[in-house]
Amino acid sequence: MIILHVVGARPNFMKVAPVIAALAGRCTQLLVHTGQHYDKNMSDVFFQQLGIPEPDINLEIGSGSHAVQTAQIMIAFEKVVLAKKPDWVVVYGDVNSTVASAVVCSKLGIPLAHVEAGLRSYDRTMPEEINRILTDRVADLLLTPSSDGNENLAAEGIDPARVKLVGNVMIDTLVRLLPQASLPAGLPERFALVTLHRPFNVDEPTMLTALWTMLNELAERIPMVFPIHPRTRARLESLGLMQGNHSDLILLEPQGYLEFLAMQQKATLVMTDSGGIQEETTYLGVPCFTLRPNTERPITITEGSNMLIGSDLQLLRKEVIAVLDGTYKKGRNPELWDGNAGKRIAAILCPLPDSGAGV
Repeated sequence: MIILHVVGARPNFMKVAPVIAALAGRCTQLLVHTGQHYDKNMSDVFFQQLGIPEPDINLEIGSGSHAVQTAQIMIAFEKVVLAKKPDWVVVYGDVNSTVASAVVCSKLGIPLAHVEAGLRSYDRTMPEEINRILTDRVADLLLTPSSDGNENLAAEGIDPARVKLVGNVMIDTLVRLLPQASLPAGLPERFALVTLHRPFNVDEPTMLTALWTMLNELAERIPMVFPIHPRTRARLESLGLMQGNHSDLILLEPQGYLEFLAMQQKATLVMTDSGGIQEETTYLGVPCFTLRPNTERPITITEGSNMLIGSDLQLLRKEVIAVLDGTYKKGRNPELWDGNAGKRIAAILCPLPDSGAGV
C-alpha cells in the first residue's frame, strides 16, 4: 500500500508528524510539500524539530493569490499522483494545499482522507472555511478531531459511514515534544503571549492600531511577548507603529515549534487569532483570548480554556485583568485529545492483519 501525505503550510506539519510515525512499517509513505509556506523560519525549522522526514517531493509553488496558488498546486500535484498511483492521499487542515489536492484526487478517483475534518466557523468570508467545506464534500474518509466535527458533518448530510472521530493530531505532537520544549533566553518570569496574522486584524489600519495601543496598555500590567509574523511586522512598520519605546512589549522573530510550545506552556495568558493555538492552550490549561469574530473550534470554548473576544478590546482588557486577578475559568480536555490520534488514523488507513478494521 502507498499512502501519500500532502502538506503545504506550517499548521500542517504538526498534524502530519504523528500520522507518519504511526504508519511507519505498515506501508510505503510519500510526503509531498507543496511549498505554500517557503520562508525558512516558517517551514524548514518545523520539519527539523518535528522529526518529519525530508519531503519526497517539493512542488515549490510559493505565494500568489488564492486562485493562482490553488491552480498551480492542482497542476503540479496531478502529475505527482498520476506518476505515484497512491492507494490513499491524506490531506490536513484547511489551507489552499488541502483543497487543491482534494479536488485533484476527486477528479482522478483516488481515495482521499481528510485529517481535521468537520470544523466549521460558519463564516464564508474566511478562505479557510471554503477550503474546509469543499474538502469535506469530496473526501472519502473524514477524520474528525472532536465530536462537534461529527455533528457538523451530519448536519450537512455527509454519510456517517465516511466519518471517524479520531481525536486531535496536533495534541499528539504536543504530548510527544513537550518534554523537549525550552524557552528562548531572556524572557521575563511572567508574561502574556501574543500572535496576530489574520487579515481582519493586521490588514485593517484602524484595527491594527487599536490592537497595538491595547497591547501597550496591557503591557503596563504584564509584559507582552510577541513573535511577529512577517506580514504583521510589515503592516506595523508601514503604519509607523513600531517607533518609540515599547520596553514591556517584547518583539521576537517567528519561533520554532519547540520554543513556541514552551512559551505557551509558561505564559500566564495567550492572545491570538490562530486556530491551532486555541487547541494547544486548551490542552495546556492556559487562558486563551481569541481575537476573531468566530472560531471553527468552539469546543475549546465550551470545554477548554478559550474565550472568543472578537474586536471588543475593552472585553479583552477586562478578561486579561481577570486572569491576573486569578478569577478566569478552568477548562478540561475534550474527548480523545490524548496523544493517540495518529495511531487511530493508522489503524483505519492501514490496519494490521490481526487488528480488524477501523477503531
